[in-house]
Amino acid sequence: MATSLDTHSIPLTAPQRWRAYWVCVAVAALTILDLTKVNVALPSIEQAFGVGSTELQLIVSGYVLTFGLTLVPAGRIGDQRSRKAMFLIGLSAFLVTSVVCALAPNATVLLVGRLLQGVAAGIQMPQVLGLVQQLFQGAERGRAFGLFGATIGISTAFGPTLGGLMIALGGATDGWRWIFWMNVPLVLVAIVLAIRLLPGAPDRPARKLELDPVGLGLFAVTVVALMWPFLFTTGAPTDDPARWWTLIVFVLALTGFIAWERHYAASGRHPLVPLSLFSISSYRNGTALATAYFTAMPPSFLLTTLYLQHGLGLEPVYAGMVTIGFALTSAVASWWGGTVVDRIGRPLVVWGIIILMAGIGGLVLVALTTPPAVTPWAMAGTMVVAGFGGGLVISPNQTLTLADIPVRQGGLAGSVGQLGQRVGAAVGTAVALSLFYATIWREGDGTGEGGDLTAFHHAYGYGMASVALFLALALALGLADLGARKRQRRTLGAREA
Repeated sequence: MATSLDTHSIPLTAPQRWRAYWVCVAVAALTILDLTKVNVALPSIEQAFGVGSTELQLIVSGYVLTFGLTLVPAGRIGDQRSRKAMFLIGLSAFLVTSVVCALAPNATVLLVGRLLQGVAAGIQMPQVLGLVQQLFQGAERGRAFGLFGATIGISTAFGPTLGGLMIALGGATDGWRWIFWMNVPLVLVAIVLAIRLLPGAPDRPARKLELDPVGLGLFAVTVVALMWPFLFTTGAPTDDPARWWTLIVFVLALTGFIAWERHYAASGRHPLVPLSLFSISSYRNGTALATAYFTAMPPSFLLTTLYLQHGLGLEPVYAGMVTIGFALTSAVASWWGGTVVDRIGRPLVVWGIIILMAGIGGLVLVALTTPPAVTPWAMAGTMVVAGFGGGLVISPNQTLTLADIPVRQGGLAGSVGQLGQRVGAAVGTAVALSLFYATIWREGDGTGEGGDLTAFHHAYGYGMASVALFLALALALGLADLGARKRQRRTLGAREA
């Protein structure tokens, strides 16, 4: 009897599926960690290389940009060829680029390493979502996405804590290098396990790989033109307003991209992004909701960390630990939400957003009203509530979003959703940081770095107001999808009657 997971004549057993799944989820967690743990290392990198704010911004935002650019074409290739092969290519590239970053002798090499590391992350992430679609069906898929959401929630919330811990262990000068060195043994183990456990490409007739080069070029211009001005928004008076002109390029490129993709599909070929995906209401609404959610949540963590570090003077590792409660309750809620989403559906997500909004309001309230010695503890307690709400959003929404997507398009559909999340995080972070730092510049000491506690209260409040606005948008999208589903059920019932 054949036992290899590359053999498709026999179905995989449940233990085989879950072992392959945990390899995928572990790698996804490692990818997401690199989105957050590097943030706390920026002061150390600045001290090591003597670089300015622009270079530091690029070290963080460059990873997000190349991550987003690579997602869709990589998802397309994985769907058409082999997700396992693309997964291993992405992992190997992530290993090499982590070493480049860890050994970087100057800021230029570090920036190049981060850009290429984002490419590697963008190659492997779509394969994770595609493989989950391939491995599981029905209620089992809901549980899988529940655990996936739990793991991603933990990774997002623990990133700043882990980064701060590496700096504490490695020292202020070279501790930032430990953040990249820690990837090396983890990725090596993941490569070995992926070779042994991941399923190969499903048996199907071979066909010519289509990448739609014109669509790919228009897609790249669209993404870069949209993200560019937000990636260079810091709230400082020195921000160049000319960067906003790229949004005109974005509108033109997006219009051209949509027109080309329709023409390409009408000619009988396979476009880079099948626009028919967005005719599926569950996918369209879920993707929009996830984008709004991720426009809000990464900035909320960053704002809270900045307030605790600069406003209250906490060390990075302690400021990061405030989010641990969010990580834990988010993990529990994601797991539970994944097990019941097939029964409860979209109302579960709507209630999660409402609970999360209450938690965000609580964070601002305790920041403004509690004594500084009590504030970190009060925030940590409030994070417990917010985390439970967040957990009811991430994995249930992922399950609902991909429920009606064919397995053969799972990687591409997931990568489009991930692109929305990355763009949303960039936009939300730019808006929130702009409000935060503009307030510090206006009310603080004129350097954008200091001021009395009242200035930080106002800065945190204004920044978190943008977070609340994006969460309100996510709630509106959830309610709209809930209404659409009710109308569909009534229409179907009338037809059956």
